[in-house]
Amino acid sequence: MTAERPGVLDGAIAPAENSRLFGHGEAEVFLAQSYKSGKGHHAVLIEGPEGIGKATLAFRFAKHVLCHPEPTEAPDRLGDPDPGSIVSRQLASGASHNLLHLTRPVDEKSGRVKGAITVDEVRRAGKFFGQTSGTGNWRIVIIDPADDLNRNAANAILKILEEPPRRSLFLVLTHAPGKLLPTIRSRCLPLRLKPLDAGAMRQALAHLGFDMGGGNADQILAAAGGSVAEALKLINYGGLEIAAAFDDVIAGQGPAVRKQMHKLADILSAKDSETIFDFFASLLQSRVMQLAREAALAGDIGRAERFAHLSSSFAERLAISEGYNLDRKQTVLSLLDDLKDRV
Repeated sequence: MTAERPGVLDGAIAPAENSRLFGHGEAEVFLAQSYKSGKGHHAVLIEGPEGIGKATLAFRFAKHVLCHPEPTEAPDRLGDPDPGSIVSRQLASGASHNLLHLTRPVDEKSGRVKGAITVDEVRRAGKFFGQTSGTGNWRIVIIDPADDLNRNAANAILKILEEPPRRSLFLVLTHAPGKLLPTIRSRCLPLRLKPLDAGAMRQALAHLGFDMGGGNADQILAAAGGSVAEALKLINYGGLEIAAAFDDVIAGQGPAVRKQMHKLADILSAKDSETIFDFFASLLQSRVMQLAREAALAGDIGRAERFAHLSSSFAERLAISEGYNLDRKQTVLSLLDDLKDRV
């Protein structure tokens, strides 16, 4: 992630600045036509895996609404926004009085992105709605993602959703809707986005300046699972090498494996390794759940349950490690040891 744009991967375009979206044409049409009907829901829950364009869609729709504040006069399609327009420039710079982007804040002392969206951030929404709009335009809040709301923040958002201000619109992003408060989900209109297919992935990566005609393009696309963010981690953060090293550790035996484990743990615990550590954590969890599914399909329900419990344990331990800033190398070694004991 760049120092200038915390939370934005190297090689990516910040969602507020991105003028193109690939692979979600049906969702764009649904949002545009729902808005034009004048009967659009005040809160839309945009669901889907991380890195497939949820935030870009949210900003794209927000620009559409702010450029066409009267629903019945709005186009029935979301066109590519003009980067030079006043609305686009204001949103890109974070200077819009009509849109609030709630996401994990940056810790002023460490310069790192905090682990959660706190209630203090949500209180900004109260002040935001309390201000008088000089244009009478819509007020839009993008929660990116709602998965990062801590308990107090989630309850504070819920109170606003229960009594939404006039001409307000909430675009609530989530990678895992099942983790949200049921009461938040019930007050939102769900809009499910699917992972991008290979064609859309190639278009999105070409838009970012990557040549997907290279020798490892197919390998990257297969490993990315329809997520542009995962592809960027594979390309720009050494994700392919990390995945290969992880597989070698799990499959290996003997003293040499211990050296491989320490080498992998050193890479993942190095300075400014947050992105690749998160990649490893996701990789670890996905492989454990893959083992659980394989065991279940083979009829070994006991083994499947053990891997499912292991996945829950790993998620808890990773959260504790992050929350208490524990030694990452020891965390990685401990997790790898536990996984190897059960493979």
